[in-house]
Amino acid sequence: MEARCKTAPLTAWIVPNALQLQVSPRTLSVHPRKFRRMSEIHHECGVAAIYHLSGRGRSPMCTEDGPRQITRLLPRMLLDIQNRGQLAAGMTTYDPDLPRLLKTRKDVGTVTEVFRLNHRAKAESLMKSLAGRAAIGHVRYATCGQDDRSYAQPFERKHIHKRKWFSFCFNGQLTNYGLLKERLLADGDHHLTLDTDTEIILHEFARQMSQTQKRIDWIDVLRQTTAGFDGAYSLAVLTAEGEMIVARDPLGIKPMCYVQEGPLFAAASESVALLNLGFSDEQIKSLPPGHAIIIHPETGFRMEQFAETQDPKHCFFEWIYFANVASTLDDRSVYLSRTRLGEELARAERELNTVSLDPEDTIIVPVPDTSKAAADSMAFQLSIPCREGLIRNRYAGRTFIEGGTARKAKAATKYTPLREVLEGKRVILVEDSIVRSTTMNALLDRIRDVGGAKEIHVRVACPPIIAPCFYGIDMSTIDQLIAPKYFKNGLLTDESQQRLADDLGADSLRYLPVEAIARAIGKPSNHLCQACVTGQYPTDCGQHLYQIALDNRGTKLDSKRTYEQLAAALSTG
Repeated sequence: MEARCKTAPLTAWIVPNALQLQVSPRTLSVHPRKFRRMSEIHHECGVAAIYHLSGRGRSPMCTEDGPRQITRLLPRMLLDIQNRGQLAAGMTTYDPDLPRLLKTRKDVGTVTEVFRLNHRAKAESLMKSLAGRAAIGHVRYATCGQDDRSYAQPFERKHIHKRKWFSFCFNGQLTNYGLLKERLLADGDHHLTLDTDTEIILHEFARQMSQTQKRIDWIDVLRQTTAGFDGAYSLAVLTAEGEMIVARDPLGIKPMCYVQEGPLFAAASESVALLNLGFSDEQIKSLPPGHAIIIHPETGFRMEQFAETQDPKHCFFEWIYFANVASTLDDRSVYLSRTRLGEELARAERELNTVSLDPEDTIIVPVPDTSKAAADSMAFQLSIPCREGLIRNRYAGRTFIEGGTARKAKAATKYTPLREVLEGKRVILVEDSIVRSTTMNALLDRIRDVGGAKEIHVRVACPPIIAPCFYGIDMSTIDQLIAPKYFKNGLLTDESQQRLADDLGADSLRYLPVEAIARAIGKPSNHLCQACVTGQYPTDCGQHLYQIALDNRGTKLDSKRTYEQLAAALSTG
């Protein structure tokens, strides 16, 4: 295998105090929670940051506690991106007037649980203890049961030298960390403690600063550390000297939005967190790929490029499913993108012309919650009713149920079909996508048996997911996916779609074609990462991992072995 992924020279990695590299727990094994439909797959995390510079007036966004406690706004920002991770949350704050310059609180749980937001006195006590002029924060979701506080972010690296004392949080995944891990451990002098690629970046930052006695600018730290990375990342750093760094990978795979007004700077993975602080849509911008924003307590705000950029490769799932419907990412509204998906579905339905669209006995029903915009738009275009025939139990919480029949029980706990809406109706069920078939099969059974629907026609506002994601979405082996069993190379035929419909228990099923995605989002297709629906990856290592995953298909090898095989191939190739 002639494979060469973009990595730094070997000597750059095997050095004292080098970074610690290891495979992320998010991709180590096929966990029962991975057998799921689209609305049960998860993004890995979200990042937020806020900074109020001193001596430059007071931002109107401040609470009554003033600029010295601007950190009180951070939990509110994390709540707005809680959709990106519900397993753990945390924040690090900076106060130059305290002996403990950086303070970190993080734990397993939701933002409300970690910061005790449902208990006024305890929340107030925490906010006072975390008061400061700057903060970074993180929400996390893990995919293989690492319910361990030590994996919660931010990661803080304490040091007697203030310039080497910093905290860091990260959204994304490095595809080549298996190779970096092997190179690091080759001399036998290094030991790894955590299974997380966050530690890769953390310790590489530390290594860069330890290599020289001279003060190194953070933009140079970024240039040197990221030169060997293949993958996706957006990150935030807060230092004991009062510097904040917010950066986005050179392909812009992961989103990052920011706003700067007077003395106040804020950033988040999604614009909704900034909008709800009180900023206008016009003030909120997306950080350009390969760029970083550095905030210094003395010199203020500046933006610089730290990596060469090409055409961006934004993750299309952000618009289709992951992002909050109120967000705008890279100048494209999530809500409007989803409504245009509905228009695409309606256009395809008219062309198909096999299902009666009589408004007397045909209804469109979204699978809650992210399918609603597409379903509403489809119904409007077709002049038939859109009804909430499925009610989601928002308090069911996370479950760890195993086994086929138990997974059907899980579907029953999450969605209640409304018989008074569905009975005797021809139902067009609109879904984001189908990753695994088990829960969708159970859902269709309940719509028919409990709801009393006479026909069910599934319409999917996304192409078939035929390939794994290696950039931070928790689907990383081909055998986890249902579509490759029916659609060779993603080729949609009437016969293959009907075969899947029959196996699921639907009367018919239709996906959107790949080209509909770019039209709906309003971006050129070559500016989107669509690897999971095309098998064409935007980075070298991503493509190599896919080939290995294809070779491993049907075996018992999990995704950890995929990364190990990549490292072996590259080290001997």
